[in-house]
Amino acid sequence: MASLIGKNVGSTPGRCLRGRPFAPGNPGRPRGARNKTSLAIDLLLDGEAEALTRKAVEMALDGDTVALRLCLDRIAPARKDRPVLFEMPLIETIADLPKATSALLQAVASGELTPSEASDIGKAVDAHVRAVEAADIHERLSRLEDAMR
Repeated sequence: MASLIGKNVGSTPGRCLRGRPFAPGNPGRPRGARNKTSLAIDLLLDGEAEALTRKAVEMALDGDTVALRLCLDRIAPARKDRPVLFEMPLIETIADLPKATSALLQAVASGELTPSEASDIGKAVDAHVRAVEAADIHERLSRLEDAMR
């Protein structure tokens, strides 16, 4: 194995294969294994999390804006989504879909919903429509099977 050190095993001479530094049969670092720097940092900080948190809060209360932002980001992180109050017509069959999409477009046009919110709701509507279609196909198939018996 020592003879393979520094050589590009499995590649053409003079050409280095990026991402393939190991000899055949050597998988490299096991999944989940941490590097030495991460382990050293963990050892240094072990048991100090409470003291560090207390210090950050004290600094924030003393007016340090960076510490304040750090604390607030942990206490109340920025919301990615918000609940949307929107009156959606009931979709029980595929025939109900035009009413629902029309209501969705009207809500965007009136400013009640943003286009990205409407897109997210549209994805949910699409998933619901596929479920309604699957249930309809299953029901029709069951009726056909019963008729053939």
